[in-house]
Parts: sequence; structure tokens; C-alpha cells
Amino acid sequence: MQTHSVLVIGGGKIGSVVAALLAQAGGRLRYRVTVADRSAEQLAELKRDTPAAEIETQVLDVLDPAQLRDALAGRFAVLSAAPYHLTVKVAEAARAAGVHYLDLTEDVASTRRIRELADGATSALIPQCGLAPGFISIVAADLARRFDHLDSVRMRVGALPAYPSNALNYNLTWSTEGVINEYCEPCEAIVDGRIASVPALEEREEFSLDGVLYEAFNTSGGLGTLCESLAGRVRTLNYRTIRYPGHAAIMKALLHDLRLKDRREVLKDILENALPATLQDVVIVFVTVSGMRDGHLQQETYARKIYSQVLGGRLRSAIQVTTASSLCAMLDLLAEGRLPQQGFVRQEDLRLDDFLANRYGHVYAADSVARAA
Repeated sequence: MQTHSVLVIGGGKIGSVVAALLAQAGGRLRYRVTVADRSAEQLAELKRDTPAAEIETQVLDVLDPAQLRDALAGRFAVLSAAPYHLTVKVAEAARAAGVHYLDLTEDVASTRRIRELADGATSALIPQCGLAPGFISIVAADLARRFDHLDSVRMRVGALPAYPSNALNYNLTWSTEGVINEYCEPCEAIVDGRIASVPALEEREEFSLDGVLYEAFNTSGGLGTLCESLAGRVRTLNYRTIRYPGHAAIMKALLHDLRLKDRREVLKDILENALPATLQDVVIVFVTVSGMRDGHLQQETYARKIYSQVLGGRLRSAIQVTTASSLCAMLDLLAEGRLPQQGFVRQEDLRLDDFLANRYGHVYAADSVARAA
């Protein structure tokens, strides 16, 4: 039996689930988990919610280099579930300490900096280990490998309330800061064979799945590193977030017409005091790839709906289930030696079958989908 010491930074909606999953892991590979957060209240709530799990907690200010360095000492890995603007600080400290680094960031600029840090690193730096970016890139790359020549790769992901009840048709199930960031920042894409920057909240489309109408529009960060990986090989590559119809128009009014794009803390306060959280949500993963195979133009689609379910002894929202499980799966695969042990690691380098076979990754498998009560 192997036991690895890991530090989870951030004890919020996702970090708390990550910690519970890792701490409760049985079998040959186990983890000794410490959760660090600047809020003692947040850590106390985490301990109350997971009383059966052996989780240590530590009050930590990520912006204090000495505190962060001491917290990383002797760790196998650090998993960042902190707000995106703290990502680089954690990555820099992990590289200096020679500790493996994994995160959930969708922030493009942060990932570019992590790639720079990975040059010459003695440990692995693995950003974007969540749902999107993360699992979505593994799916898209796996489908792409099945074609002789690629034409288009279209990736769509949404985390939605199962029972929408407000004008935005949305509930807060994930980081509010992260949602606002991906609605504001430029989006990477490949258009007519060239890497391009396209605006967030634009290029809206509608589609139906299982009789339900959805809209999808550009958001930042979901492609991960696929633009670089598929450059020169595909005519069209894009990522769009799925919502119920009407959401994009209201968000554009808030961000642009009311100029809350420049006052993100105000918008965060508005959303967190107006939109309730919910555990009754659904995550939609929808990837379509087309290209030439055996001399014919063909298309393959991967579609999944994952609902909230019991995980780690408690009912978790679908976005908690998918995001936390994806991060834990990547850590597992790293600890098993099935991922590179140093330098920059891309999500798309991992085979989909290997991910789904993992004890955490299996929640994405078709036979594990469960509808919320």
C-alpha cells in the first residue's frame, strides 16, 4: 500500500469534495490529505460536513510566500481549487519546492504562465484538470485520433439547474468568479485553419438534446491546450458553454450595457445574493468531431448527461461530482506513474479509456449516470 501526502488549497464547493474523495480512498493507493484555506470558518464547515474522513486542515494565506512554502514541504502534490487569480502563486511555489502541481483553472493567462514554469521543472505541472477544461479535452482528442484527417472539432459543455426557475435559467453551482471570468475574457479557437481569438458570449447557437432546447456561446478557457495540439490539423475548433435559452442575452446586458465587466466584484455580489445554489443540477458533455476516414467524410459524437449523486458519503451536485472526480483521477494516474513525472502535462495526452477505467473517472461512464430525485 502506498500513501501520498497531498495539500488541497481551497476548501470551497469543489475543494471540499476533492478532499473527501481522496481521504476516503481505500485500496492500494491512499492519500493523507490536508486542506488549506484562508478562512477558518470555511475549514470548520468542511470538517463538519465530512466527519468520517481523516482530513487535516490548515489556515493559509496563499499570498504569503513563507506560509505557502512551509505548507508544501514534504508533499507529494498540491491540488489548487483556489480562485483563478491565485493559481500562478501556487504553481510557482510548487515548482520551487519540487512538488507535483494540479489545478482546475480555466484562465488562459494562468495556464500560459504555468507552461513557462514547467520548463526544466523536476515535478509535473498539470493545469486544467476539471470538467472543461479537462475531461472535455480528453474526449475531443480521443475522437480526433479515430480520423485520418480532421475537419472540425466542436466541444460543448454546460452545468445547468435541472429545474430552472429564474430569468437567467441558472443557479450557482460553481465558482462565481470563474463563471464571470470565462464570460469576459477572449476565447481561443481555430477558424479556417488558423488560431484566432473570438469574443466571449458571441456566436450563439441553439440545439436540442433529448427534447430539451439549449443555447451555446463562446466562453474562455474551455479548450485548454487543444488549440496548440491540433494547430495545422483541423479547419474548425471551438468550445462553447451550454445554457438554457435567454441566458446569454441577460449576461451581455449586465456585463456590457451596465459595464459590470469592469466591476466584477459588484457582479459577483449581485449574483451570489440573487441566485440560490442547488444540488439538483445536470452536467452536459457534447463533443462532435468530423473528418476523413477510409476515404469518406464521417462524424462521431460523444454525449453524456451526469446528474447529482451520492459521492464520498453525501449528495453532491453534478458539477461537484464531475470536477472533483476529474481532478482526483488525474492525481491517481500521476501517482500510479501513468502520467509524465516532470514538466508540462496536457489533458489530451491521456487516453479516454484509461481515464474512464480509473476509480474516480468512472463517474463519467455511461452506466454511472444517475438522475437526481
